[in-house]
Amino acid sequence: MSAPYFFTDHMTVGYGRTPLIRDICLHICRGQIVTLIGPNGAGKSTILKSIICQLKLLGGSVYLDGISVKDMTERQLALRMSVVMTDRARTEFMTCREVVAMGRYPYTGLMGTLGQKDQEKVQEALELVHGEELADRDFARISDGQRQRILLARAICQEPELIVLDEPVSYLDIRYKLEILDILKMLVRRKQVAVLMSLHELDLAQRISDYVVCVEGSTIRCAGTPEEIFRTPVIRRLYGITRGSYCAELGYGELEPVKGDPQVFVIGGGGAGIFVYRRLWRQGIPFAAGVLHEHDVEYPVAAALASLVISQEAFEPVSRKAYEQAAKVLAGCSRVICCVETFGTMNARNRELAELGKEKMILEYSCQEPCVDLSDLLH
Repeated sequence: MSAPYFFTDHMTVGYGRTPLIRDICLHICRGQIVTLIGPNGAGKSTILKSIICQLKLLGGSVYLDGISVKDMTERQLALRMSVVMTDRARTEFMTCREVVAMGRYPYTGLMGTLGQKDQEKVQEALELVHGEELADRDFARISDGQRQRILLARAICQEPELIVLDEPVSYLDIRYKLEILDILKMLVRRKQVAVLMSLHELDLAQRISDYVVCVEGSTIRCAGTPEEIFRTPVIRRLYGITRGSYCAELGYGELEPVKGDPQVFVIGGGGAGIFVYRRLWRQGIPFAAGVLHEHDVEYPVAAALASLVISQEAFEPVSRKAYEQAAKVLAGCSRVICCVETFGTMNARNRELAELGKEKMILEYSCQEPCVDLSDLLH
């Protein structure tokens, strides 16, 4: 791996003279995205504000390209690092193009006059964020998602080697979340920019980050690759999760299952049962699921929401033992919902379960009737 473009040497951050987090050692190479995660109030924004010199360091040093930030002029720093923070930008009737053009000021003279090359860089940045249609609109009169794209264009226009972002996709809808992160990944790949940001969205952090740093109050709890960090015990401990569960495989949390003996038996697989699981959970109906292979995409959801899951080891046909356990549970239920239309070699015994439900005249097919009526099961 190449030498880090950005690193901190035993950095201590806080407010006034009160340290919050001590001995922070971060490093980022060009072409990498490093993401800070952690609970609200853990200190993620404090770390970022200290790095960009909004807060004074209480100890240690920050280096860019081997040079201490404290030895750089404001212009020298602006030529290397751009910032997109959560603070509202004050634009005073500026168009979006004018906001983006602010990123060129480190390159202009005292008069701030943009030359032909500067104008080309502004246009290029607008195109990179798909913001051409916003160029002549009042920045104050566009949506939050559009505004975030324009602020990112301003940062790109600055031609930095490091971009620092504080919660860049918070409060945005899913379309804009994906657009912003896709643009960042493109910059990292195409221009070898280094990115340091904080994110609350664990599923997105898991997908986009090259390295993840877990911030917890007065310490950096741990750091590593997404594969090392996004494990159920690590996330539960970091966020203090005591109710519900966190699904490391899919990157999101689930609420507590409905308590009680199963009233419905769900035959699923391949993701077909997930919507039924969630509907039963929303209506407060305890259910069992099976027989599910442990590598099936819907197994983590069933394990989180069902009162009972009958499972089978991955890549093995459903065994007679698993079938008999499922049949016993099914016999105690008042409804069987089958979510699959066809059965293969590996789940052939699930067809037998469906036939057993049919014999008892309690079988329904969610694939044929998506809105199964469960009102008679409600208390």
